[in-house]
Amino acid sequence: MPERIPLEALTALPTVVALSVSHSGEEVAFYADWTGRFELYVLNLRTRERRQVTNGEAPKGIRAGFVWSHDDRRILFSRDHDGDERQALFEVTLASGEVRALHHSPESMDYAVDAHPGGQRVLVNSTRGGQMNVHVYDLTREGEDAWTALTRLPNTTQAVAWSPDGTQLTLNTNESADLRNVDGYVLNADGSGLRRVLRVREGSRDEVGRWHPDGRRVAVASDADGHSRVGLLTLESGEVTWLTPADGVTEEEPGRFSPDGRWLSVIRNEESTLTPVLYDTQTGQARELRLPPGLAYGTEFALGGTRLLFQYTTTTTRPEVLLYDLRTDTFGVLLPAEYGEVDPADFVPGEYVRYPTEGGLHVPAILYRPGSAQPGERFPALVCVHGGPAAQFFRAFNAQIQFLADRGYVVLCPNVRGSTGYGVEWRDANLMDWGGRDLEDVAAGAEYLGTLDFVDPGRVGVFGGSYGGYLSYLAAVKKPDLFKVSVPIVGITDLHQLHEDNSRVMPQLGYYFRTLMGDPVEQAELWRDRSPVTHAANLKAHMFMMHGVNDPRCPVNQARGFRDALLSHGREEGRDFEYVEFGDEGHGAGDIAGRTRSYRLLADYLARRL
Repeated sequence: MPERIPLEALTALPTVVALSVSHSGEEVAFYADWTGRFELYVLNLRTRERRQVTNGEAPKGIRAGFVWSHDDRRILFSRDHDGDERQALFEVTLASGEVRALHHSPESMDYAVDAHPGGQRVLVNSTRGGQMNVHVYDLTREGEDAWTALTRLPNTTQAVAWSPDGTQLTLNTNESADLRNVDGYVLNADGSGLRRVLRVREGSRDEVGRWHPDGRRVAVASDADGHSRVGLLTLESGEVTWLTPADGVTEEEPGRFSPDGRWLSVIRNEESTLTPVLYDTQTGQARELRLPPGLAYGTEFALGGTRLLFQYTTTTTRPEVLLYDLRTDTFGVLLPAEYGEVDPADFVPGEYVRYPTEGGLHVPAILYRPGSAQPGERFPALVCVHGGPAAQFFRAFNAQIQFLADRGYVVLCPNVRGSTGYGVEWRDANLMDWGGRDLEDVAAGAEYLGTLDFVDPGRVGVFGGSYGGYLSYLAAVKKPDLFKVSVPIVGITDLHQLHEDNSRVMPQLGYYFRTLMGDPVEQAELWRDRSPVTHAANLKAHMFMMHGVNDPRCPVNQARGFRDALLSHGREEGRDFEYVEFGDEGHGAGDIAGRTRSYRLLADYLARRL
């Protein structure tokens, strides 16, 4: 079928991410790649004047946010090198554009969280010393003297925000033997007085968020009732006023308070959509915004709390930044989506479907089909598996899927068991079961595609990145007769090796992995069985492996080990599989050049093999 969307034109379309409104509410900062690489920009919300404040110093790929200094004169951001995720802190002075590197230990990962109201300190989540813990960086000092560790807990610990007066901070960690447990805490600014303030039920994720302007209350979230609920915790009494309906279905996550404290913004996750909702902090009443159907995220109050700023997208429209007037319930486009040489009419809508899987269940998914299909025409099809696993596909714009649909592929994007957005039971359905129920849902997706009259059932493939790469490896060797091709991208093949590397290089991920799959010794047999490399001899589908050399999350030895296993079983590179490494990438492509290269390689491979 004719291609309507040019590759280079699509991948060069600019991306705007990580919006953050200044403390004054008058400006918004964000990353955008208008120059061909990401730079940091600041936009005045009244005059709409926009200025670029970095020139090559911003991160190549965005894996961390940034924070404004309390006087709005500086921004502190994190940057790694070619995807290695050794995040280092930098400070840019907005008036001059001067960028200053702050002290960094080469092996650590430093994420700026919040600027202290006093102006001289920054709250940082860092792996300095091993596990992720809470630190403070003093901007008036140099070298190691600038750092103070506020926590030294053995389990992953992350701060959220300073209190309005700067005397305390909120953080979340786990002191229970149940590794799935998360509780909310308050800590004094000097690191003393750690106090647990939220535990609804041991084993649930009960987290504290940002402070109400009164300094007496904080936003909280809990999934103890089987779905993620938002509430307000009064610290003195310990009482929680729950705002999310106790219906067992509605999933919400807390955002920020309006400057006057009247509203708490939340994001409601429902049927693969995200919707901003405001809760009145006095009455608990929900206020829904007047928006067309779509997906909105990144909510921030602006201009004295009279406006709400967020990004908005659909399956056929690229993300744009909206400014919503809370006084009139109207909105305008602050940063419109750009399309360049691409005609947005060529994008195909994602169809929300549910298909049957084992146990009489149905998997929610988004289905894309080529836009120029003729009656009776049958197309090759792909099951695309998301990363995570605690993540999901949304009804949002996806450039890679649009690119594939334009080239004549039907693409199914399932939210398999283990995905978020559908309650705790669905999210936790693959605990101690990676490559079990989730894999069955992937296989059921392939079988579902084979029943569609516009799909060629003999030409079905699977692909995905990270955890999606893991299931792409595993599907090809555990369901060897089901797929014609498999394309694992930055995937996982050896669970023991992954845990060993993560525990050394990214200890917070090693801990996270144990919360999902248990102990590597106690569960050794399960881990071996669920490692694709164990079953490499079963490969029948043709496979194309892509991996970044600098990847610390799923290190490149995961791909190399599987390649070596194939070779040891008599498979030949080219005939049975293809393999490529990217020396300038980590856990996926982070810039326009990397996306263009990856899309081109994938399209070329699928054209030849599927």
